[in-house]
Amino acid sequence: MGKSRNTRRRSAATAEAVVEAVDGGLAQLIPDPERGRAWTLLIDGAPQSHVDLDDPAHLSFEYQRRLGHVIDLVAPPGRPVQAVHLGGGAFTLARYLAATRPRSTQQIVERDAALVQLVRRELPLDPTARIRVRSADARQGLAKVPEGWADLVIADVFSGARTPAHLTSTEFLDEVRRVLRPGGTYAANLADGPPLAYLKAQIATAGARFAETAVAADAAVWRGKRFGNAVLVAADTPLPVAELTRRCASDSHPARVEHGRALRDFTGGAAAVRDDVAVASPSPPPSVFR
Repeated sequence: MGKSRNTRRRSAATAEAVVEAVDGGLAQLIPDPERGRAWTLLIDGAPQSHVDLDDPAHLSFEYQRRLGHVIDLVAPPGRPVQAVHLGGGAFTLARYLAATRPRSTQQIVERDAALVQLVRRELPLDPTARIRVRSADARQGLAKVPEGWADLVIADVFSGARTPAHLTSTEFLDEVRRVLRPGGTYAANLADGPPLAYLKAQIATAGARFAETAVAADAAVWRGKRFGNAVLVAADTPLPVAELTRRCASDSHPARVEHGRALRDFTGGAAAVRDDVAVASPSPPPSVFR
């Protein structure tokens, strides 16, 4: 499919959308009329990222705000960290980390090479940020990261609005653990709807590989009332559950955090997922993006 690109200036008042074919479908960069140089990335109509070039510490999407809370609790503002981002989108969380913790070293693994080129061209990274972008499959890219290199691994990988099956298993988490240094943190953006079988299985899978797990999600998602995002956090050391709970509860889009026995009870005996039985996350209903 050919590509079309609308030329536009950077001011949101006069900006036009950028529409271009990428490997994963049709990408759209839509200007945010309420913020000077802010853009929303959509792939085939599904919102993927929101970026404010003037204020990279601004996180608009609910799940990205919750992942921002995780970043803030991994290290205090100003302390550099080493992070791996599986799934790039518009590099929102990498920009956030670079802005709030200068001198951090980050690696982004994004399979869609055409999307990487589009984002680099239209929403350029701060040239002083220590961010390396690798166009590769998330699991293959993770395998190239040195053992014990990362303080934080964030998985936010969607292909056609679904997380690929090979990124849902205990074998995948074994690779995550290899990359994390002792005391490191893993966080993942998960998407599911009633009856939440996928979410329960992912919690069980993380629990089979990490000593501590917690999940933040909207109350309606917890109750199985609607399809939505849940942020899973896992580590081998105690998680800052109380502070994460406080931040998520006081956010503009409040979320409830579950951990410990309540989280184990929620899984209802779901089994950990292995490579040989792994399946992609469920497709969101069409109403989600209306």
